Amino acid sequence: MMFLHVMMMASVLSGGSAEVVSDFREKCADIFANGAPPTILHGHQYRQICQTLKNKVYYATLYDTDNKISVYSAYKFNKKMKCDRKHIWCIEPQLDNPGEEPNMVPDRSHQSPNQAVSDDYKHSGFDKGHLAPVYLASSQDCSDATFTLTNAAPQNLHFNRGKWRILEEKIADELTMQCLSKKNTAYVVTGVVPGKRKIYEKRNVNVNVPSHFWTAYCCLDHNKECQFSKGFIGRNRNSKAPDNITVNELETRLENLYKVKSFQLFSTKAFFLSSCIIC
Repeated sequence: MMFLHVMMMASVLSGGSAEVVSDFREKCADIFANGAPPTILHGHQYRQICQTLKNKVYYATLYDTDNKISVYSAYKFNKKMKCDRKHIWCIEPQLDNPGEEPNMVPDRSHQSPNQAVSDDYKHSGFDKGHLAPVYLASSQDCSDATFTLTNAAPQNLHFNRGKWRILEEKIADELTMQCLSKKNTAYVVTGVVPGKRKIYEKRNVNVNVPSHFWTAYCCLDHNKECQFSKGFIGRNRNSKAPDNITVNELETRLENLYKVKSFQLFSTKAFFLSSCIIC
C-alpha cells in the first residue's frame, strides 16, 4: 500500500489524473457533441472516467469493471500528429478504492478485482487495443494519456496492427480534409462489444475478449449540426476489414449486440430541438 501511495504522489507531481465521476458532464462535457455523452449502460459495474493529464481532459471512458474492459472512449479529433508511443501503462486506483486520490498511476499490480492489469495480457496473444488511439492523438500529452488500461481491451494482434490501424489512418485523413479544413469540429467514439470468452480461461484471468470493435465519427458545424458522419464495426479477429456503415445502422447493430432498446452515439442541436437528426 505504501508503494501505491508513493506512485500516486509521483503521478500528482507529473500532473496525471483520471477522475471517476458520477456524471461525465461534471468534468468533461465538452468531449461530447453538444455536451451529451453516448448512451450510458445501466449497472453497478459501469464507471464514468474523465481521462486527464496535466489538468487537461483529453477524452472520456465508460469502463466495465465486471468484464475489465472499456465500453467506449469518446474524444475530439483536432489534428494529425506523429507522437512517440509510451511504454508504461497506467491503472485507475479509484476503481478499486473510491477513497483514493483521482490520479492514474503506473501499473505495478499483479491483480485487481475491478480492472485489467498488464500481467493479464502477458503471453496471451492479444494486444492492449487502444480505444482512444495514439494515431488520432493531437499532442504528445494526448498520446501519453491514452496509455491507461481503462482505455483498452484485448484485441487480436493482426486485426489491431492491420485492418484496424488502416481504418484509424483513413478516419484521420477523412476528418482532416472534410471536417477540420472547414473549421468544423470532429467528434469520435470508439468501443467494443463483450464476447463469450476470457483472455485466459485456464489461468482464471477474468478479462473479457470483445467480439467486436466499433468506431464512429460526426462532424459538427458552427451551428452544432452534423454535416456528415460514418460508422464502422468489425469482428475481433484477423479477417475482413470493418464494415463501413451509417451511424444509424451502427446504433441499430449495437442495440442488438448490447441487447438494449436504444443506443445513441451522438446528439446534435437538431436533436435537442426535436427536429430530427441523430448523426
